[in-house]
Amino acid sequence: MKLVVGTLSTWSLRAWICSQLAGAEVELQGIDLQSESDKAELRKLSPTGLVPALLIGDIVVHDSLAITEYFNDFSNGSLYPLSALEKAVARSLCAELHSGFVTLRQQCPFSLQPVTPLTEISSDLRHELNRVDEIFCQAKGPFMFDSPGAVDAFYGILAYRLADYHLPLSDKAKHYQQALLAWPLLQQAIALRY
Repeated sequence: MKLVVGTLSTWSLRAWICSQLAGAEVELQGIDLQSESDKAELRKLSPTGLVPALLIGDIVVHDSLAITEYFNDFSNGSLYPLSALEKAVARSLCAELHSGFVTLRQQCPFSLQPVTPLTEISSDLRHELNRVDEIFCQAKGPFMFDSPGAVDAFYGILAYRLADYHLPLSDKAKHYQQALLAWPLLQQAIALRY
């Protein structure tokens, strides 16, 4: 199977981490999202023209949540907790990140280069940071649940972004953030330079 990923695409990094958690052997195809020729190639590979896209034979799975679900099934449910209730919570946290935190994305774009820390935090950004803090405080330990999973793959990238911009978190939330930043799988994802 091939995983098509894009430069500075947090969704791509999340999909790759999930592939590794699932033990799936994926061939990576990188797309430079600043290159018109690469974007034209991407439109041939993915019906949405977006990354990530998972190619398995003639089938294309073209959304990071759907790719996560595929890898969860591929690995007999290893990406989510076993408890039905915890699994529902995990899925809702992934979905919340997938569709939320718009201000955070706009005001703190993901970068692999040094960024300028924010000196002022808008009320909208403060509201989103408070929600992130609440989520991080739910972690059972170094990971959100008993073992690393989809939630950690999704929020690990966010933990990196928050640290990059020196955004404040409560002490309890910082424990989860620091555990994610020390997670070798997150470090490998960042080192991919996608």
